[in-house]
Amino acid sequence: MQQKGKAYQTEILLFFILIGCVALAGGLNDSVFSNYYKEVYHVTSGQRGFIEVPREFPGVVCSIIIALLSSLGDLRMALIAQILSCLGIMVLGFWTPSFSTMLVFLFINSLGVHLFLPIQDSIGMSLAEPSQVGKRMGQYASLRSAVGVAASALVFLGFRLGVFSFASPIAVFLISACVFALAAVVAILLVKRRGAAPGERKKLRFIFRKQYKYFYLLTVFNGVKKQIAFVYGSWVIVDILLKGTDVMALLAIATSFISIFFTQYFGRWLDRFGAKKMMYAEALIFIPLYLVYGLVVWGVDQSFLPMAGWPVVILYLFYVLDRMSMNMSIVRSIYLRTIALEVEEVTPALSTGVSLDHIIAMIAASICGLVWEVFGSQWVFFIAAFFSVGNLIVAHLVQPEKERAYAEEYRRQKQEAISGD
Repeated sequence: MQQKGKAYQTEILLFFILIGCVALAGGLNDSVFSNYYKEVYHVTSGQRGFIEVPREFPGVVCSIIIALLSSLGDLRMALIAQILSCLGIMVLGFWTPSFSTMLVFLFINSLGVHLFLPIQDSIGMSLAEPSQVGKRMGQYASLRSAVGVAASALVFLGFRLGVFSFASPIAVFLISACVFALAAVVAILLVKRRGAAPGERKKLRFIFRKQYKYFYLLTVFNGVKKQIAFVYGSWVIVDILLKGTDVMALLAIATSFISIFFTQYFGRWLDRFGAKKMMYAEALIFIPLYLVYGLVVWGVDQSFLPMAGWPVVILYLFYVLDRMSMNMSIVRSIYLRTIALEVEEVTPALSTGVSLDHIIAMIAASICGLVWEVFGSQWVFFIAAFFSVGNLIVAHLVQPEKERAYAEEYRRQKQEAISGD
């Protein structure tokens, strides 16, 4: 029993190392991509939205890929994800290609990143103690945030001291590729230790159950809000305020540092108050935030407000809060796990949700780019406020306890039918 416990702790440790490596590699890229597009390819707001199509399309096909590779198991798919992530960013690091070719390798890197997204939640929840899933998920997110601080600090110092630049070869991308390669090695160690867990090699199918409709609605709404945070929140800083990579890195440091503590508490609050109340909290916070965000962006963009002082501080603050909201995605994962009719359906349902999220994200990115250019940058944030109202409506409609009871009854009846046969 003690030996089994030690083996379990080793697997947990390896998983922490894995998500830490992925967070470091991804953090190095996320801090610089907006400036990379602006400084190397001189993209417009409309083109910035178009870039999200190849970057987000891997999320659309994520459920298809996971279904095709499901017989390999989550851990082997995690290994493939790291190899793809490494390959894509390594080529961009060694070579500054044409705009169209850059999009191809951006797609490859993004394919690996998006493939790992639903898998990491599935693996993390499978390793967590049944009574402490929220706590463990909070710890995973907290680790990602802590590593994000280190990644952003490295980017800040690298560009400020002149060690990093966008002249080929791009050192920051090459370092990221090396860390993705290390993540692949850790994934190999996990595969060797765990092998194929019971049921892991079972062929999975796509999951479109009506019982999961609220989970899918939440992922769709998140697809729009995510684009605001990752694309247009950053674009305000780069395109309107004309700030460089060092400022973006400092904001990423602030976001990650605060998230270290926030995600720890958020996981505990999730265990204590449940998914429904945390959904309410998220919606009620971000509806007014996006409305004020849009008004301040409008004021600065139209020169009614100065590009210095308190308006800029507010934009920085809202950018940080907006990015932090991405950590709240664990609410949806845990809600799905709570109501899942079958344990085996969690991974394919998560991947299906990721696909829906990214379909909407691609559409939103293109539309918001046009909205930015035609109607004004503030309307992008008003759209995010509108979809946050959708979150509030879903929070009112979900009934996690009743849905869990239904799932338990479903499993009981299925087991009785099997026993009867």
